Amino acid sequence: MGQRPVITRQDDEVLVVSVGDVELFEYVHRPSTLAFEGPKPYLHPVRTLDGDVVTAFRPHDHRWHKGVQMTATDVSGENFWGGVTYVRDEGYVALPNVGTMRHEEFTVASPDGEVRIDELLSWFTETGQHWVHEMRQFTVRDVEDDSWTLEFATTLTNLRSEPLVFGSPTTNGRELAGYTGFFWRGPRSFTDGTVIAADGGSGQEMMGKTARWLAFAGHHDEVDRSSTLLFIDHPDNKNTTWFVRSTPFAAVNPSFAFFDTVELAPGEALSLRYRLVVANGEWDRDHLESYVEAHPW
Repeated sequence: MGQRPVITRQDDEVLVVSVGDVELFEYVHRPSTLAFEGPKPYLHPVRTLDGDVVTAFRPHDHRWHKGVQMTATDVSGENFWGGVTYVRDEGYVALPNVGTMRHEEFTVASPDGEVRIDELLSWFTETGQHWVHEMRQFTVRDVEDDSWTLEFATTLTNLRSEPLVFGSPTTNGRELAGYTGFFWRGPRSFTDGTVIAADGGSGQEMMGKTARWLAFAGHHDEVDRSSTLLFIDHPDNKNTTWFVRSTPFAAVNPSFAFFDTVELAPGEALSLRYRLVVANGEWDRDHLESYVEAHPW
């Protein structure tokens, strides 16, 4: 494509990265989110190079879903996801346990052909206790004729004097609902979209399964186009299990605590890394496999 990503806006609330005249995303780092929805930074709208929006914002069924976010459903009983909490033998309950992820500062760099943003965040419980120090990095890279890549990395450090235990609704008893971590909510028109995964995997049968990568393709309203999002897990991540839905809505999450909790001792850190490729058109399996092979970690 020959065009480089650049930061076209940066203020106290929003950072925007563009390629040419297309805004690839808005990163809202100081949102005006209701407390019950778990205030935290998010990317929305996220666009393809054709300018098509591939994220949903505050859908009526789950108003705490906002584009692409780093989330955590259960952290030693605290909910950094937003909304209701799944309680074993009770179901979803509104509890006074919804925390916040607060942006502290950015460091921005533009190495050759890339934009890299380093961010410091602090996680606070609803009662104001500072539990997690997060160092987040996201890089816009590999801008090609029909796709661009967001590389996302995070390191979460336990600031408490006792262990932090990361879980999910499934670790609390709800079957095949192990969502937590890096989460994408797709637009309403992507409902019943196509799911393709590594090693022959496909469809909602990938819920609760493992795979090196997983892709979701959907159709847009108003324009005669489709788009594909390709999620690639990093080899160093442990226990990644896919949470994926194409109905009743489009969502993908490489969960790090789907079936089993993850415990961090005081001062210990958890590092995670993913790639999200945002592509024009509906990529088939051959195209996806060729892309992954040509772009190794």
